[in-house]
Amino acid sequence: MTRGIESRYVDTRRRRTHVRAVGEPSGETVVFVHGNLSESTVWCEQLRLLPPHLGGVAADLRGFGDGDAPPIDATRGLGDHRDDLVALLDALGLDRVHLVGHSMGGGVVADLATHHPERVATLTLVTPLAPHGFGGTDLDGRPYAPDLAGTGGGAVNPRFVERILLGDEGDEDPAAPRNVVRALYFPGQTVDEDVHVAAMLRTRIGDDHYPGDSVPSPHWPGFAPGTRGVLNSMSAKYFSWARLAETASHVPVLWVRGDLDVIVSDTSMSDVGQLGRVGAVPGWPGSDVFDAQPMIAQTRRVLDAHGDYREVVMSGTGHFPYAQRPTEFASLVSEHVARFYADHR
Repeated sequence: MTRGIESRYVDTRRRRTHVRAVGEPSGETVVFVHGNLSESTVWCEQLRLLPPHLGGVAADLRGFGDGDAPPIDATRGLGDHRDDLVALLDALGLDRVHLVGHSMGGGVVADLATHHPERVATLTLVTPLAPHGFGGTDLDGRPYAPDLAGTGGGAVNPRFVERILLGDEGDEDPAAPRNVVRALYFPGQTVDEDVHVAAMLRTRIGDDHYPGDSVPSPHWPGFAPGTRGVLNSMSAKYFSWARLAETASHVPVLWVRGDLDVIVSDTSMSDVGQLGRVGAVPGWPGSDVFDAQPMIAQTRRVLDAHGDYREVVMSGTGHFPYAQRPTEFASLVSEHVARFYADHR
């Protein structure tokens, strides 16, 4: 039987948050957190696929979908999103939950587990933001430039931002959201892309949200993170979840990724280092100065230190494996949650 999804607003101590939910929030609740340029609608299929004994909640992060959208203070890393989520759990009366985070949302939930491990029963990271942020660092998390040049708000194509502002649902402009979805979310694959295009078009645009501000840099490629907005909040200048093993060693982790992902990858086509390597950004100083960020290798190193994790590579999928093989993904999450309860009887 298909589970009905309730759309509603929850007033928290930080902001009015829009959520989509199934079942009654309880001690057995799965909380889904979307990524950048997305919203809670992308989780609707997973909410419906949850076993009847589990409640499910998917929230719109600030600046995405519906709900209040206060400015994002990038100097806190993903702290605004993390604290918004904790406030939502408090408002719903949820002491400890199963967290599922995708892409930037993977960074949010890993950050929450790092700072508030007592609130997390299990952690599922789906093609997550690397533990040393997005772009500009080597395997050990050391920056290629002291000011984290090449990361943050200046890394986005302004034409793409313009097409979002215009509400472009078509595919005539190469920078249109639909073409970005096709090229980066599901390269070479046929999927129902409308939900992802619609979510992208509902992103709040501006220096306080997407993409954020930027400052000049003397280092290649000539820009560095500002202090506002979502892309700066993901820069290693302000963000890391590399201490997960130190603070949340008891939290079991499921890491799911697609083998065709070109966004979170050791050769990411959204990473300035990789774009310089392939000649898409001029003036690249070479791999000994500014290489591509080894995102997968960084994540594996941190999770190896954490210990209690399982890595699942879903072959033939890109950046949204749960959208391409929803039933298989839902089974992985259910098994991960069930293992927790079996271990804690």
